[in-house]
Amino acid sequence: MGIFLRKKAEYTSGSLSREAWKKFLRNKLSLAALIYILISVLIALLGYLITPDSTPMANRQILELATKKPGFSVTIFKALKEDDIPQHGIFHQMLFGQRSKYQYLPVQDYEYNNGLLTLTEYTGEDGFAGQKRTYLIDHDKIKDQLIKKRFLLGTDQFGRDVLSRLMIGSRVSLAVGLISVIISLLIGITVGSLGGFFRGWIDKVVVWLINVVWSIPTLLLVIAITFALGKGFWQVFIAVGFTMWVEVARITRGQILAIREKEYVEAARALGFSNFRIIFKHILPNALGPIIVISAANFASAILIEAGLSFLGIGVQPPLPSWGSMIRENYAYLILDAAHLAVLPGLAFMLIVLSFMIIGNGLRDALDVKTPEAIPS
Repeated sequence: MGIFLRKKAEYTSGSLSREAWKKFLRNKLSLAALIYILISVLIALLGYLITPDSTPMANRQILELATKKPGFSVTIFKALKEDDIPQHGIFHQMLFGQRSKYQYLPVQDYEYNNGLLTLTEYTGEDGFAGQKRTYLIDHDKIKDQLIKKRFLLGTDQFGRDVLSRLMIGSRVSLAVGLISVIISLLIGITVGSLGGFFRGWIDKVVVWLINVVWSIPTLLLVIAITFALGKGFWQVFIAVGFTMWVEVARITRGQILAIREKEYVEAARALGFSNFRIIFKHILPNALGPIIVISAANFASAILIEAGLSFLGIGVQPPLPSWGSMIRENYAYLILDAAHLAVLPGLAFMLIVLSFMIIGNGLRDALDVKTPEAIPS
């Protein structure tokens, strides 16, 4: 009977078999979306180690360089600050950044003579020369403190590097999606499993709860939870996660209602296995396919919801960069000559959401038991 139990569990429809993964990876569009997401995750993990602006929250403001176009370059003099700034280890820098011990001063022109460096400040206006400053500096240190800096994606209204803020902003979107999906899976799988397996009055309560939460618009529910918990980084995770479990619970309940009547489940009952073991060891592994597909869609939805909350000003709070808050801060520039400030973050989360939707569709096709490749021989 044990062999019969294992064989039946192995060939249940919708399971994440090796053949299904091979079929998914043969889909070029799905593979491209997966590679894009992996690159985005790598950028988010490395964080400040690879951003041009490695200060906390990528918040180095150079007001003289406000709203510069992509590809803009300028000479920068790094003046040593008088404050004693502690230096942290590489792991701390990767997660939280490192305060710079230099003050960045844009330079329009400079002259070095007998140990004296005379700088003309950059004003950004043609025909207007800035103030002159003089620094006593060794000739060997000029190359280290007088650098040519290029802003690949330009600067925002406060003179901050747009590329750095986009890269750090990916952390917020991916983190919100990941933690929200984890919360929704924990709640949804538990609730759906109880209703689908035990049926009876427990199932009626689960269905009633699903219908009640389902009837409330998601964005309004998230806004209500956010107002109750307060504005902030972690509050967004909880608010989005507690509103996305309904779809997972509905899918899980439907899958378990179908699988609980299979022969191998009856064999598990005959062997005297506990309900907990039957649900989590024999039923749920064979119901993971549709759950993973809906989780990919929920990941994309969570990113969009976070962007909407940040755009409304009740999500992640500045100066922490997020793609939604970047759009909110710069959407007025759409009608001016700096539309890229709002278009770039919009394009960023459009691509990440599209990638997750493509992966969800690819997994759905790979797990479709009606296709010959998904049926084990």
